[in-house]
Amino acid sequence: QVQLVESGGGLVRAGGSQRLSCVVSGSSFSIYTMGWYRQVPGKQRELVAAILRGGGTNYADSVKGRFTISRDNAKKMVYLEMNSLKPEDTAVYYCNAKLGPMIYWGQGTQVTVSS
Repeated sequence: QVQLVESGGGLVRAGGSQRLSCVVSGSSFSIYTMGWYRQVPGKQRELVAAILRGGGTNYADSVKGRFTISRDNAKKMVYLEMNSLKPEDTAVYYCNAKLGPMIYWGQGTQVTVSS
């Protein structure tokens, strides 16, 4: 059983920074593709950033240059460092793990950016 638990959300002012963390239980963490998604009410969940098992990353255009995803395989953790936050970054952020057809989600953590 794979479980993902996010932490680090909260209220931050525009221009500020915040770091999200996600701890993954279960084995084989190092071979999962890990990602961060976000969702606002009434909209589809969207990919923010992903990091492959080999360390390669990709980002949504809206966060390039501001957000950084990283992983620590020994600790089974994935992080999202968010800088220069904007009010439009306000959303529930979800941690995601993928391995072939298997997809796992965390419960989400709210990030609110005030203007």
